[in-house]
Amino acid sequence: MYDLAILGGGPAGYVAAENAGAKGLKTILFEKRELGGVCLNEGCIPTKTLLYGAKMYDHASGSKKYGVTAENVAFEYKKMADRKTKVVRKLVAGIKMKMEHTGVEVVKGEASIVRGDAASITIACGGESYEAARLLICTGSEAFVPPIPGVEGNEAVLTNREILALTQAPESLIIIGGGVIGMEFASLYNSLGIPVTVIEMLPEILGGLDKEVSEMLRGIYAKKGVKFNLCCKVTAIDGNSVRFTDAEGNEQSVEGDKILMSVGRRATLTGFGLENIPVEAERGIKVNEYMQTSMPNVYAAGDVTGFSLLAHTASREGEVAVNHILGIEDKMEYNAIPGIVYTNPEVSSVGLTEEQAQAQGIEYRLSKMPMTFSGRFVAENEGQMGLCKILADTNDRMLGVHMLGNSSSEFICAACMAITNGLTVNYLRRTVFPHPTVSEILKEGLFEL
Repeated sequence: MYDLAILGGGPAGYVAAENAGAKGLKTILFEKRELGGVCLNEGCIPTKTLLYGAKMYDHASGSKKYGVTAENVAFEYKKMADRKTKVVRKLVAGIKMKMEHTGVEVVKGEASIVRGDAASITIACGGESYEAARLLICTGSEAFVPPIPGVEGNEAVLTNREILALTQAPESLIIIGGGVIGMEFASLYNSLGIPVTVIEMLPEILGGLDKEVSEMLRGIYAKKGVKFNLCCKVTAIDGNSVRFTDAEGNEQSVEGDKILMSVGRRATLTGFGLENIPVEAERGIKVNEYMQTSMPNVYAAGDVTGFSLLAHTASREGEVAVNHILGIEDKMEYNAIPGIVYTNPEVSSVGLTEEQAQAQGIEYRLSKMPMTFSGRFVAENEGQMGLCKILADTNDRMLGVHMLGNSSSEFICAACMAITNGLTVNYLRRTVFPHPTVSEILKEGLFEL
């Protein structure tokens, strides 16, 4: 019998498996596709690889601003796609090595829960039966495709999986949904000179992030040529044409070579026998702060909980679940989960936004300044202003940090640590920041509070 069986080899599953194996638990991991899950194979990594290629093209095309002349700048999408595939394969191989190093048994196949009680869980896969004392469910999420007339069977309509499989760039792109995934693909193809139209139901893109930052990013991309249709509801898709109603209820339509469906994701709760164990689930599997379900020897982590559909959240949840199994004091907290939008410029955010603080009736102090208060930012981002917003409560504790500007994703973790550990503004002011770095914008902002 195994000490722990894990369903799903994504960020929650493989991180949990590595930790469990390294700490002596006899662990088996089931994955029906490739290790790394959606994030590594069909999401985070391939998208960021393509985005970096687009950013290189941006830099080369605009190099005159920095005193560098580059002639006949061009991109080859096939080579960008090939490099994306190479990067993914390299990282998948790295995860396989980690599993081998920590003694985790990996079974490739579609596993299903057969039965379970307080003593053990039975799992079937590939005609074999496996017993484990505990189970960790990490089956992830899948793209949500709403039942819009004209979607089913339409080859022009793509999800993140199909669009990342393209080896030729579309001639034009319509994106339904202006969330994180939608805006990242808008950034990618806009950088490559491809016409992009975004249709969003809400009054602003990137719902849930700081409203001012979202509005600024939309303004930047509108100037770059991206067309935004806000407060619009898609009513039908006819071939390559998308019909929608605007804020006034008027019927409109737009045509594009490809149509990206990017309206969100939902927890994967079917296809693996969840109904065969008494676990509570609605939009996701219900868990406590230790990632434990209503069945004490069954845990769940990652997107399948339906709470925070982010790879880094999933990894941390996997760690918490394994630590609880091992009797190590630990629990999951969500007050400092960072969110990044890898556009150009990028957005980095953690903690409460102004809108959230106001909705919760929390009194706060606010610091707001352009990223150009950092010398390094000015040196490397010609013509850009950016923004850094810092919120603190009346007890001098950090509440949230929200930034628009390149490289902010590399130091948002400093704000995460401050919020997680309840550090005061005064404490952070006494911290020495390296000069010249863009991270100094945090210290500049702290002195404005």
